[in-house]
Amino acid sequence: MSHTEPRFRPLLARVHEHLRQERYSFGVIWNYPVAVRRFLRDLERRHLTLENVTPADVRRHLDALKLKRYRGAFPDHSRRMHRAAIHMLLRLEQGRWPPAPPAATGHELAIAEMVATFDTWMRELRGLAPNTRRHRRSELRQLLEWLHDRNKSVAALTIEDLDVYVAERAVAMRRNSTAEMVATLRSVLRHLHERALITRDLACLMKGPTIYALEGIPSVLRPEDVRCALAALKADRSASGRRDYAIWMLLTTYGLRGGEIKALQLPDIDWRHGRLRIRHGKTGTFSELPLLRQPANALLDYLRHGRPATRARTVFLRAQAPYRPLSDGTNLHGVVSRRLAAVGVKPAGKHGSHALRHARAVSLLRGGVSLKVIGDVLGHRSARSTAPYLKLATDDLRSVALDLPVEVTP
Repeated sequence: MSHTEPRFRPLLARVHEHLRQERYSFGVIWNYPVAVRRFLRDLERRHLTLENVTPADVRRHLDALKLKRYRGAFPDHSRRMHRAAIHMLLRLEQGRWPPAPPAATGHELAIAEMVATFDTWMRELRGLAPNTRRHRRSELRQLLEWLHDRNKSVAALTIEDLDVYVAERAVAMRRNSTAEMVATLRSVLRHLHERALITRDLACLMKGPTIYALEGIPSVLRPEDVRCALAALKADRSASGRRDYAIWMLLTTYGLRGGEIKALQLPDIDWRHGRLRIRHGKTGTFSELPLLRQPANALLDYLRHGRPATRARTVFLRAQAPYRPLSDGTNLHGVVSRRLAAVGVKPAGKHGSHALRHARAVSLLRGGVSLKVIGDVLGHRSARSTAPYLKLATDDLRSVALDLPVEVTP
């Protein structure tokens, strides 16, 4: 379609209404339509339509923008603003932007089909979680690309090929990561064998590095560091501060996983009976936990004064417009690490949400809580999953150390 100036008005009105409904700031509501109008005029000059715009067209438009007051240079912040406005317009018109690249060759189509079939097998027959399936799909795709680069078919795959593949991948990996990769490859190979794409079951022949039971030590934060960060968070009365404080209270009180917090829905909070319903993403099971006073107060404060008015039923939303639930690909690492850095805490190990989960497990251990109860709180199906936290209670281990004779003391 050809755009004339009057025909810009419906599109601009649609963009303006979308910005208003999503509660963007006044500056965004003012500037985005200006950037959109400029883009539409450029499309008209180049005889392009919105339906056929490509990412290359958008880049060409952004590269051509000049501002006289900047002496011909286009500052980065202005470029980002124009790009965001254009992408919003294209999402409104096309439903998705940037568009998914089509599979252009027979090889790409074959890989896409095999990966889709593998995903169906994992979902319907194995019942695996979405994150696990995403990781294993990626492993299959990498293996298929590696074979294609060497002009080998899947049917001709041998254990010697797999040894070379693992050795090349393991160069930049630690032992635990290599062992995880080999375990994932076994799942891929079992699927290929079940579909008769390989004649021999190679999964049982795969050898990875030996990982001893309970050899790793989980990262944990010091109690004083957690208390310091919580005190600073409680003093932050901004919307993002109230949200992050509620998240921290759930992490430090119940030791929840980041995905479990993101999946929390408003109906999961039973205010009348003082219960919290948690869906454990790894196991697919549900737990009901007592809604204790401190996390309840933090949640109530966020819901009343920090959470934007929206139809979304997810408890925790983005702190900036558009106010939507945190995406599946978003982890809570920034919520934890940013708040630790704000109080000058620099942990030696990991400093994401899982470190707070480990800290809660240790505090329960030191409080004399049994491993079975700790596993139930953390959502573990097996006591073997809870056992590694015993190694973190080093102070308790020192208290039961044997008194050795002086002669054998180093």
